[in-house]
Amino acid sequence: MSNILDKARAIEDYIISFRRNLHQEPELSGQEFKTQEKIMKELDKLGIPYKKAGNTSLIATLKGGKSGKTVALRADIDALPVNEEADVEFKSKTPGLMHACGHDAHAAMLLGAVKILAEMKDEIPGEIRFFFQEGEETFTGAKKIIEAGGMDGVDACLGMHGMSEMETGYFNIEPGYRMAGCDTIYVKFEGVSGHSSVPHLAKDTVHPACVFVTNLQAMVTKNINAQDPIVISVGKFLGGTKANIISKYTELEISMRYFSPEVRKIAHEGIRRHAQAIADAFELKAEVIIEESALSMYNDDELAKLAEQSAAKIFGEGKNVSLPRYMGSEDMPYYFQHAQGVYAFLGYKNEEKEAIYFPHHERFKIDEDYLKYGTALHVQFALDFLNS
Repeated sequence: MSNILDKARAIEDYIISFRRNLHQEPELSGQEFKTQEKIMKELDKLGIPYKKAGNTSLIATLKGGKSGKTVALRADIDALPVNEEADVEFKSKTPGLMHACGHDAHAAMLLGAVKILAEMKDEIPGEIRFFFQEGEETFTGAKKIIEAGGMDGVDACLGMHGMSEMETGYFNIEPGYRMAGCDTIYVKFEGVSGHSSVPHLAKDTVHPACVFVTNLQAMVTKNINAQDPIVISVGKFLGGTKANIISKYTELEISMRYFSPEVRKIAHEGIRRHAQAIADAFELKAEVIIEESALSMYNDDELAKLAEQSAAKIFGEGKNVSLPRYMGSEDMPYYFQHAQGVYAFLGYKNEEKEAIYFPHHERFKIDEDYLKYGTALHVQFALDFLNS
């Protein structure tokens, strides 16, 4: 086993204590002011310089004793509007808010890595940046760190997330697509209102919008290769004001998840084409607005190999569990546009501790034994990359 894991074990109580402190005072995306203050206080103690970014993000920098490459390590810090039902002694003190995605753990693991690496400063060839990032849940934080110059000169970056599919002590690092991109699509049909007794004198939008919704899935099956996953879900359908009034407007909100940029392009074109065709058929106007939420996440092939080797030094051989790609999304891929990147999933499952729930559940719990592994992986990967 790596001596880095021993270093993480030595400060395990510190990591757990900081995580619990954050857990008790969760804050929503872009509002993580107390969280930022707590992290700054610890960075000050360690003598690590940092600068603020966005609303509540931090970019901390550790320059090694020798010149070399630059690697970035990232943790998200925001919580969710979920009322905690987990039975823990450090339960959220804010009703309706909870660290139900484990970002408190992510922040604590990265802070633990800062603490270990600060003690190794003179041995480090190059520079390590630590991103404590706001707004992952709203896909806004990564862009703010990038805008603040966080990725300037960075050669590689690493992010990670705890997951319930794996027992504590196991991990998943694979090359290629690992998480889906996400777009929100707004479609609006405009017709002519009128009395329900004479619909031929009006231009109804509800029925054409229904046709459009049913056609969406046909568009997926007929236009997109079945080997390329895509999920299109209509989450909102709003039309009409009263039973005896023909609806002038019907509006839809659609969530689309994808991996391949080419599939994304085909789907965008198909949605626009179908909306316009139905509008033409029923003599309506159609408006389609596509809002990018997150990009699909692709682990760089070579960097994934290096990260897997780093993880094996921490977890041991044979602990890399193959997992299917997730249709969920992350804003980590925005960093990958500026440097090669890799994203790791770490197991926190422990049935005896009731740490069994997928993120965003009101009874979400983690096995805190997994925190030392994440801390050690941050450190090991950074050192391995800078020395490669």
